Amino acid sequence: MLSATRLPQDAVAEPAGWSRDAAASHVMDSAGCLDVGHVRALLVRGEELLLDSASDSPARSGLRDMADVSKRVSWSVREPQHEDGENTPLLNGTSTGGAQPVRPHSNQSLFRIGQLSTVDLSDESNETETEMMSKSDEEVTHTENLLSLKYESLDYDNSENLLFLEEERRINHAAFRTVEVTRWVICGMIGILTGLIACFIDIMVELLAGVKYQVIKDNIDKFTESGGLSFSLLLWATLNAAIVLVGSLLVAFIEPVAAGSGIPQIKCFLNGVKIPHVVRLKTLVIKVCGVILSVSGGLAVGKEGPMIHSGAVIAAGISQGRSTSLKRDFKIFEYFRRDTEKRDFVSAGAAAGVSAAFGAPVGGVLFSLEEGASFWNQLLTWRIFFASVISTFTLNFVLSIYKKKPGDLSNPGLINFGRFDTDENSYKYFELPIFICMGAIGGIVGALFNALNNWLTIFRIRYLHRRYLQVVEAVLVAAVTGAVSFVMIYYSTDCQPLREGAMEYPLQLFCADGQYSAMASAFFNTPERSVRSLFHDPAGTFNPQTLGSFTLLYFILAVWTYGLTVSAGVFIPSLLLGAAWGRLFGILLTNIPNSTWADPGKYALMGAAAQLGGIVRMTLSLTVIMVEATGNVTYGFPIMLVLITAKLVGDFFIEGLYDLHIKLQSVPFLHWEAPVTSHSLAAREVMSMQVTCLKRREKVGIIVDILSDTTTNHNGFPVIENDGVPGQPARLCGLILRSQLIVLLKHKVFVERENLSITQNRLSLKDFRDAYPRFPPIQSIHVSQDERECLMDLTEFMNPTPYTVPQEASLPRVFKLFRALGLRHLVVVDNHNKVVGLVTRKDLARYRIGKNGLEEMSLAHT
Repeated sequence: MLSATRLPQDAVAEPAGWSRDAAASHVMDSAGCLDVGHVRALLVRGEELLLDSASDSPARSGLRDMADVSKRVSWSVREPQHEDGENTPLLNGTSTGGAQPVRPHSNQSLFRIGQLSTVDLSDESNETETEMMSKSDEEVTHTENLLSLKYESLDYDNSENLLFLEEERRINHAAFRTVEVTRWVICGMIGILTGLIACFIDIMVELLAGVKYQVIKDNIDKFTESGGLSFSLLLWATLNAAIVLVGSLLVAFIEPVAAGSGIPQIKCFLNGVKIPHVVRLKTLVIKVCGVILSVSGGLAVGKEGPMIHSGAVIAAGISQGRSTSLKRDFKIFEYFRRDTEKRDFVSAGAAAGVSAAFGAPVGGVLFSLEEGASFWNQLLTWRIFFASVISTFTLNFVLSIYKKKPGDLSNPGLINFGRFDTDENSYKYFELPIFICMGAIGGIVGALFNALNNWLTIFRIRYLHRRYLQVVEAVLVAAVTGAVSFVMIYYSTDCQPLREGAMEYPLQLFCADGQYSAMASAFFNTPERSVRSLFHDPAGTFNPQTLGSFTLLYFILAVWTYGLTVSAGVFIPSLLLGAAWGRLFGILLTNIPNSTWADPGKYALMGAAAQLGGIVRMTLSLTVIMVEATGNVTYGFPIMLVLITAKLVGDFFIEGLYDLHIKLQSVPFLHWEAPVTSHSLAAREVMSMQVTCLKRREKVGIIVDILSDTTTNHNGFPVIENDGVPGQPARLCGLILRSQLIVLLKHKVFVERENLSITQNRLSLKDFRDAYPRFPPIQSIHVSQDERECLMDLTEFMNPTPYTVPQEASLPRVFKLFRALGLRHLVVVDNHNKVVGLVTRKDLARYRIGKNGLEEMSLAHT
């Protein structure tokens, strides 16, 4: 298995006869870029010497341990596949698959000159290789101090080449107005379709869960009198397991990236990281089917989180005017076929998903801003709000028709908290310190939740990486959840008078006639109905023992459930868990004399907010979501206090749940700011020194060799020229992308063909947009031997004004420029505008604040 890591210069002893400075002088041309011809001659010699000298060194042993990270450790755990599109290799010398071999031979190894070294560790003896493969079948070594090289970056910076500028200049004011109107139309379509998907999920969950609960209820009622309730226990566990089995099989074997809520993946996408398959049509289908089955199967999950992912997939599909999965091109919205435009629409889709889930359009906009979008545009805000409003209105309107109350728009979201506008729900000023204490409890419990789930996720990565084991675990959790629910209801003695509309499926069991089991209202129900019951059932509905035991067991089930190979969210389990201990908190307060102000439902709401904030660490957007969902703006201030306290307390112990899962997947995620102690680092210390440059007029054969070489698979190539002055260093004059070169080779845009007046249409941006986003692999392009001798003029297609920084620029300054502009490549130059390096996402994401201050993460092929 390949491994890459940046090592200190003395970490690996240099082989005898190998001089780093001498090697650098041979392979670097006058512009500081790699000379392709010389590097090939050095590769074989360098590799042999390196492997011979380092074969028994401690550094090599450490690298081997670090390299034992399975390719299955990812959000997409399928085996590498040959896809139609170009699987664009990463800048730092790796490839994620596509048509490239999974394990290159040893003669493709590369000893990188400079700080970042990529060493081929796969050239071992047969016995060692067999031993490591046997070990990987049982356990996958995992460490959080890794950064995966397999994740590619998205191009959020437009390439302003001559083609782009010519097109923009041709567009008049009326055409720009048309483009702007089209953006609004697309946002409206995103809102409508997201609302319809939410309706479909809600209706199917209601029908499927309704059938399951009715069958179990009839069975329990039948065997309560005649005995044999053990069969009811078996029936409940079996139905849960069967339903979840189907959902888990769909996710594990068809589209693994559909697992979980999808929020971490969408955060990474909007941050500029390309997560494979994350916005594909197949992912949407599996996501919708999976969440219906997982919620109906009785797992401690919710359907609200996956709505955010679903909305993002809808937005990514509609905005492109075609489906690459179905291979259908509708010839519309072609102007938006680029990463920059897709990012903006995906932000709108994520906001529409929040709006449909909670009936909170403003909260959806703020969620997209706070948790999703890494780059924000003020003009985008109004369009995103429009998509959110359309989404919640569509859901409201369709559900009113489904419930045979057309025009009764009382279902703004998938979950309805009910209204908190009565006198009993109002709060007093002296309750604010109590709310702050609840926020602290939520932060502590949330930190414990995240720590346990973090440990459990690492355990799954190491031991449950096989897909059939993941399915078995999901089925086991579903069966255990059903069994635990039945046992808790069976032994509960908390019987309450049956009120009209109190429960849809009341269980009497051993309660007297006219009564029902209060424990059943929490376990024998969908999580959304259980939350509303805890919020609005009158005082005395639950006794403290019922709430205490439910909180403890549901906490364990929720920790165990999140991270399973099923489509599921953590919003509703967090709210339900917090509502349970919050209501318990309120019941205990009623024991204080003259405590008429201590309404249990009010404290259930604060507990729900505290618990959700303590787990996901959202503040601004979650405050507005809770206020909109409750319909009482006076709760804004106490909810804000609770959420801020929960975040501060939780952050003291551990990160938020989504950030933890992003880190566990080794994603090069860029946070809002650079590490606070990183001013001592300069661009020359963090940049990648292995840069392959091209001339303004380059031979086709050289370009084909560079694109085909698995050891130097870059995505960005600085273009240089020396102005024809002998002895002068070549200066930077532009930057061209691998995807652009692929299209140029496909259309054979050669200088000689133009000189021979061979009739061919001049390339336009449409040719590049037609190939987007799955550019053809270089292996599919045939170039004859004669064509290899031709020249390719890159002037018209390169970006003549790439962003550059001097090599003395500090890391925070480089970080701010890179992240704020959504860059993929940042060229580092010297005082003479000569290329000395290139900064990419992974060069910046490697640095973080750890226990011992500023730490540098290792790079590995995972």
